[in-house]
This record gives sequence, C-alpha cells and structure tokens, in this order.
Amino acid sequence: MEKSKNKEKTSNIIGQITITSRGVGYLPNDLFEEDIEIPNNYTNTALNKDTVEIVLHPKIEGERIRGEVVKIIGRAKTRFVGVVEKEDGLLFLAPDDKRMYVDILLPPDSKVENGIKVLAELTHWSDPKKNPEGKIIKILGKKGEHNVEMQAIVLEHGFEAGFPSYVERAATEIENKKRDILQAEIGKRKDFRSIMTMTIDPPDAKDFDDAISIKNLKNGNVEVGVHIADVSHYVTPGDDIDKEAQKRATSIYLVDRTIPMLPEVISNDVSSLNPGEDKLTYSAVFELTKDGDVKNRWFGETIINSKKRFTYEDAQKTINSEGGEYYEELDLLNKIAKILRKKRFDNGSIEFEHDEVKFTLDENGKPLSIEKKKLYDTNKLVEEYMLLANQEVAEYIFNLNKKSDPKDVLFIYRIHNSPDTEKIENLKIFLNAIGYEFNIESGGITTRNINNLFKQIKGKSVENMIKIAVIRSMSKAIYSTKNIGHFGLAFKYYTHFTSPIRRYPDLMAHRIMKSYLAGKGIPRNEFSKYEKLSVISTEQEIEAAQAERDSIRYKQVEYMKEHIGELFNGFITGVSDFGIFVEDENTKAEGLVHISKIGNDFYTLDKKTYSIKGERDGQSFTLGDKVRIKLMAANLDDKTLNFIFV
Repeated sequence: MEKSKNKEKTSNIIGQITITSRGVGYLPNDLFEEDIEIPNNYTNTALNKDTVEIVLHPKIEGERIRGEVVKIIGRAKTRFVGVVEKEDGLLFLAPDDKRMYVDILLPPDSKVENGIKVLAELTHWSDPKKNPEGKIIKILGKKGEHNVEMQAIVLEHGFEAGFPSYVERAATEIENKKRDILQAEIGKRKDFRSIMTMTIDPPDAKDFDDAISIKNLKNGNVEVGVHIADVSHYVTPGDDIDKEAQKRATSIYLVDRTIPMLPEVISNDVSSLNPGEDKLTYSAVFELTKDGDVKNRWFGETIINSKKRFTYEDAQKTINSEGGEYYEELDLLNKIAKILRKKRFDNGSIEFEHDEVKFTLDENGKPLSIEKKKLYDTNKLVEEYMLLANQEVAEYIFNLNKKSDPKDVLFIYRIHNSPDTEKIENLKIFLNAIGYEFNIESGGITTRNINNLFKQIKGKSVENMIKIAVIRSMSKAIYSTKNIGHFGLAFKYYTHFTSPIRRYPDLMAHRIMKSYLAGKGIPRNEFSKYEKLSVISTEQEIEAAQAERDSIRYKQVEYMKEHIGELFNGFITGVSDFGIFVEDENTKAEGLVHISKIGNDFYTLDKKTYSIKGERDGQSFTLGDKVRIKLMAANLDDKTLNFIFV
C-alpha cells in the first residue's frame, strides 16, 4: 500500500482504498492507529482497491477518523462478471463481485437476454448519484451452468482461459522443432537417462515439471537428483509466450480444470517430463548420507528419461507392500525424506497441514460427492526434495555475495516475514479464550511456539479451525529480490525453483541461475524489472488462490443445495454479532446460523471469550463447539449456506 506522501500534511492522503459490499471505504495509513473510514456517500465513485486521494473530515471526539475521496488516481479493476437484468426498459449488470456495490448500466441495444452471465467493462462513471456505464465484452452463457460459472470465476479474477492465437502459433512452432532442439542439446548436457528417474504426482496431473532420480554411490552415500523441466530453454525473455506468461504469472487450479500459465503444447508436451521420453531439464543434484546430510551439490543443465509415472497413491502402495517395481528406490527416497523432514521441524519449520477437499463431478460438472483429500507419505517425500532444492539453490546464489559486491547479485527469493505483533496478540487472546495456551517468548514469537500449539490441538475437532486462524495471523509469503529469509519454513534462504511450468518466478530463477553459472550475471539496469515482476507474481498468486477458493465454495454450495432439510454434524468456526458460523465436518462447507434462529433467548456476543451467550438461560456457543445442524437454504448467487441448530 502507498503511505502518506507527507506526514506533516494530513489534509490530503493518497492510498489504496478497500470497499465493503455496503459501499463503505477504508484507507490504511501510518498516521493513525486505525484505518480512515470513508462513508458510502463520500466514496465518490471509488471502487475496491482503487488508488485514491482523500481529504480528512474534522475529527469528532469519540469517533473514528473519517474522510472523503476527492480524486480517483487509478482504477484497480474495470472488468466485471455479472448477470444481465432488465428493469423498466433498461439493461443492467448485477456484478458477481459484491464489493462492486452498484449495478452497471449497459447499452440498450446490447443483444443479450435477461439472466445471462457476461463479462462487462466499465466505460464511464463520474457522477456517484448515477449508475456507472459499461459495455459487454463477452457473453458467457446461462447463469448456473457449470462451464459458465467456472469461466466466470476465472474472468472475475482477471485471468483468461484461452491464449491469443499468436501465442498458440509460437507454441506450435516450438512443438514442431522439439526433436531438433533436443538433439542439438544432448552432447552439451549432463546425461541422466540411464539413471532411475521417476515422477510422483496427483492422478489427474498432465504437466509434470519435476522428477526425482536416485543412485547408490560406492562410498555408501546416495545421489538424489531433483530434475525440473527446462522451460527456459524453450521460452525466452521477451518472446510472445514469455510476455503472456508474465501477465498470468501462475497456473490456476479450479475444482475441474487447470488454466495453465503456458500453452498446453508447452506445459503438457514439450516441457512436461512424461515417462519414456527424453526431456531437457535443469537440475539440482545432491550427494546425501543415509542420515540426510548434504555432502555435495551440483546445479546445471541435464537430460533425463523418466522411467515411471507414479501417482502419490500408487507410490505409497509400492512402499507399503515392500515389493514391486522400483520399491527399493522409493523406499530409500522415503526413508531419507523422513529424516530431512524431522531435521526441518527440529530446526523450526512450521507444520502447516490442514484439511482440503476434492470433488467427484458428473459429466455435466454437477458435484456427486465431496471428501477430504488423502495425504500420503509420498506427498511429503516429494515436498522434502523440492524444499531441499529450493533452499539449496537460494543459498548458492546468496553466497555468491561473498565473491562479489552484494549489490551486484540479484535473485528471486520467496520470503516470509515474521508475523505482525498485534495479530499475534489477538491470536493469543482468541486461543486463551477457547482454552489453549499459547506462550510467546520475550523476544517475540518463534516457529517453535506455533509448533507447540499444533501439538496441543493435534487430532481434536478444532485442529483445522485453529490452523487456519494461525495461517491468517501470519504474514503473506511473497516474491522479492531482497532476501529476508522464510519465517514459516525457518530457512535463511529460499526460492521457488521447482515449478517453472506453472509459476513465473521459477522460470525467472532458472534464467538468473543459468546466467550466474555461465559467469555473466544480471545487469544492474534490469534489477528493477525483476522486482516489478516479483510484485506482479505475488499479486497474481493471490488472485489465483482466491479463484480456486471461489470454485471450491461454489461447488460446496451446489452440492449442499441437494441436501436442504438434512442434518449434519459440524463445529463452530466463528461468532459475530449477527450469528454463528458452522462448518460441516465432512464436506468442510461453512454456513451461518443467524442470531435470530439460535433460540428463544436474547443472545449477545462476548468478544473476550469468542462466544455467544443467552441472557436468560446462560446458554453459550463457543468456537470449536461440536453442534448438530440442519441445512435450511443454499444460495449459489452469494455462495452462502444457512443452518439452524437441532
């Protein structure tokens, strides 16, 4: 966020405004302890996340600081998905984004029917007393249809499912030349094709960007190779594919589809480490003792041929059966991974596992079932070797500082700052209120404090809820050219190196590392470009994650809509002055028990104990309480559920 330009002058302040669904704005500022409130009659056409200039109103004793928007400096968003509604001969767009607090007036000659979902662009809005004007960019289809709603989520978060034709043509040209490109590289790269190499991924994966090789060494140690698809050899800086990848910065994973960062001929074919195919890779190769100590490491361009495509479940079955194809290799990899994992947690890494759900959909996209995703040891196996590679690559680049002026060495780090003190204090109050100790050391919170808490709650009904509360109290991990370490992992050096098919920062990391290994480095006049790309990548990552959550939420509500009137077991995940939030323990779908539906008593919120209490009978509802609930309503438009207690 942009802070005040001049701390001495408080009449005009510039910053990014946050707008609620009621049209009320809030502007963070370092001059005051609380955000500046902008009442809805003073936002003056400002929309959520716009950069605005405000003037402060005279301070009224006992009330919060307020102001009004006097200038829109920059629009954060001009395209909105919504449903077309006809009213008194006029056409409006009712936006899906509830923070777009006013409908958009569409041209009367727009050839679209009532109830159709479209993408529209805001074209003009200067008078807050009138509706903004817009035009239809794309007609998506009938509201409620599976493909329409999934496409709407993608577009709402600023992404496009398809690629421009010129990008697809560029990708096809690479596909047509892939054999020639491969042949030209064979003699230039370290050859791992004869070494046992495998991929381990989800069953529905199509883009395999990492593989692991293993070889026993004569000295009793083990050579483990982390081989990553060499996307940077095919996608070069500034070409059409690269420019499109920069804009997207990440792939998006919805409940039924992937919106890739790269065209599918690149992500699923040319670069993908498909079994039985020679592939160009960029590798981090380690000599490890059986105790998980790294004795040597090597980084460079390689060529591999994956011998086996495992799913996590298949690999786990092989390990559990103590036999079968590649059992010995998998078993050894797993044993070393467990040692690496234990060392990582002993050094302070936070164990952030929490429940996730997966859907079974019919051919029309209708959810037939929802269940918790199973997490296997083989998931953790892959995770440990990817973490090792990411950490070692970052440390290698950072240590180049010792050989040159630190200001001359640039890299893309994945950094995670320590939590905000106020958020941690609020977390402590919340945990104490529901009966859990959360001791913080005098020098500030440490990852060990958090892991000790997780040991207290392990296996309890509140475990997932508390872990999510802790995650929300953490700082956001971001990309940056400035290294401060990674708090959550307790790593001094960390990057994202292992997924260049689906993350642009990984692609940048490959390019930068290749440059340093070739003795070239990065020109100082390009440093600001990489920092800007780091910021964009972080912003796009946040949007992609929200798109994924929106698709999950939509399908949860759609599933539950078929079960109105049924009873569920749940637990309380939140309390407010208007009701109690409850999560169904099987589907993880969250809904509201409105305060008027709790019972015949008069209920009030007790903020100190995070509970709602009845004034007459003293009945109390507290975070984490197990409850029996009945589903009363499911609203797909708002993605909301309403329960009552039974």
